[in-house]
Amino acid sequence: MDNLRCLSLMHQYATAAMLLLLLSGSVFGDQTASERPPNIVLMFADDLGYGDIGCYGHPYARTPAIDQLAKEGTRFTQFYVTGVTCNPSRTGLMTGLFPARLPKYAADFGFGDRTTITELLKKRGYSTGHFGKWHIGPRDSDGTYGIDLVETIGKARDATSGKTGRDHDLYSAAIDFIRDNKEGPFYVNIWGHATHFPVNTADGLVAEFKDVKVDRNDFSLTMQHKFDECQKIGGDLDESMRQYLGDVYQIDLNVGRVLKTLDELGLRENTIVVFSSDHGPAPVILGKQGAREFSNNMLGYAGELRGGKHEQYEGGTRVPFVIRWPGKVQAGRVDSANIASFVDWLPTLCSIAGIKELPSQLDGEDISDIWFGADRQRTKPLFWRTSSTGSTPAMRVDNWKLHLPRKQRGGPELYDLSVDPSERNNIAETHPEVVASLGKSLQAWVAELPAEYEKIEKTEPKKRSRDRKKNR
Repeated sequence: MDNLRCLSLMHQYATAAMLLLLLSGSVFGDQTASERPPNIVLMFADDLGYGDIGCYGHPYARTPAIDQLAKEGTRFTQFYVTGVTCNPSRTGLMTGLFPARLPKYAADFGFGDRTTITELLKKRGYSTGHFGKWHIGPRDSDGTYGIDLVETIGKARDATSGKTGRDHDLYSAAIDFIRDNKEGPFYVNIWGHATHFPVNTADGLVAEFKDVKVDRNDFSLTMQHKFDECQKIGGDLDESMRQYLGDVYQIDLNVGRVLKTLDELGLRENTIVVFSSDHGPAPVILGKQGAREFSNNMLGYAGELRGGKHEQYEGGTRVPFVIRWPGKVQAGRVDSANIASFVDWLPTLCSIAGIKELPSQLDGEDISDIWFGADRQRTKPLFWRTSSTGSTPAMRVDNWKLHLPRKQRGGPELYDLSVDPSERNNIAETHPEVVASLGKSLQAWVAELPAEYEKIEKTEPKKRSRDRKKNR
């Protein structure tokens, strides 16, 4: 009887321990791959324009892997980032908050007590990894923000020769992580450096576009000023375009490597794959002492959209967004109706992964139904403002986009994006009631923001680690 009683107690303890692990969300071993929460792969380009991909209308780009991803999933045409430079965009994605809410600039101080998507997924039982560009705080060590493995890998050693390109090493490290965690579930950020300045592309990649000759009529009016500036600083349009196209092509080659790996491991069916960009394309840089080297190669394209990086016009805030999840996300669909944003990333992934306890404050909303094919109005407006008390705010509600001016400088700008996505025709004077209504909402949001912001001045040494390369 004593032996039976002992065995019974051991069974009870084992059962209780297993139950606690299951309740904590840290064990998925008894589930089949299809029953586990999905793996999540986010491939983020840097400064890639809305129109820089073949399936988004670039006349010369060669992006077969991304185009195929769009055919196998859904391509969004009204998807937005939360900031018009690198850190604010990443801040909104990681926290589900508009970056202007944080009183300390996250690039210098991190996210403080704000909860990140990686922390939430880690508690749910996910293995988490981050590879490539960081720019979300002074610490990039393993464990930061609940990320198991952080490798802030810089430009590949042979980035100006051969055909691998500058993002090859960081994608290789991410592929190793996927292989190491193939039993899942896993979440991985793959944040490349292309097409951030400087675009100085490997010779073999440039040679892929040796026959490209720029016909300016192939591009929208919004691109013509870039062509003018390129030539003004002595650039050759054909060669500069080949350089840029080669950099975009190496992004696509790396995306193809990731997709091939998922297929080889049998992970296609239960993996959410997303490709996007952190904001619009960078401008050509016109220096006071002449051209900055390689500046003439900055020919990122936002299609018909006005503006780019640093600007809250559509060219700076609207980005390509392609998502694939077989059997859940409709294949071959182009979603041109729904307005979505990376501020929705955290609540949406939490919904999909079965995470119930979310941060008390969120600016984003769960748009998983939109990913799965629903058409509906979003419940929350989108706001933009830099982390500066004097900067100009902007917002989007339904088809309206409102930009408020700086104090005592200029007037409001109102655009109906359903008929004017290029934001050429300011209709503020003819729709004063819309300006008044939206302006009230926008000012109310601004009033919620910090009265001042803390940043590390550029003249001070930054207390942060430099990007490092880990050899694998």
